[in-house]
Amino acid sequence: MPLWLQFFAQAALSFFATMAFALCINVPRRALIPCGWSGLLGWMVYWVLWQLGTGRMLANAAGAVVLAFSGVLFARHYKMPAIIFNIPGLFPLVPGATAYQAVRELVLGHIDESMRLVVRVSLVAGSIAVGFMLAQLLGEFYSRYLRARWRRRRRT
Repeated sequence: MPLWLQFFAQAALSFFATMAFALCINVPRRALIPCGWSGLLGWMVYWVLWQLGTGRMLANAAGAVVLAFSGVLFARHYKMPAIIFNIPGLFPLVPGATAYQAVRELVLGHIDESMRLVVRVSLVAGSIAVGFMLAQLLGEFYSRYLRARWRRRRRT
């Protein structure tokens, strides 16, 4: 399959999967499309970085940063809490298949393989959390910078 077709397939599937998950968790109807966009943005950053050969952790962290920023922007625009856009947007990034494989290997008695997969799931989940924290930190610094700039202009 050509790369451009993979790109559009990944984008469409992440958009609709995020919207479907948002429907399952009863997100308000007016937030469904922005939820889809936040999931699409986070997943596409992950997918592009993964295609470029960066590690899984860096790609997940970068996807989480973009997802968190888009969630804040959508929250401000739609006057809703950011968590409404962030939780469904996480759906494509969460390593569910790897977690399933870890449990499957544990049930089959392959403890070593199961532990390797559990460590991978934990590292990916940790990188997503670090990405969200980094986005929060950068957003706070930027907000303080804008407030200080506004105060300086107001004084003059």
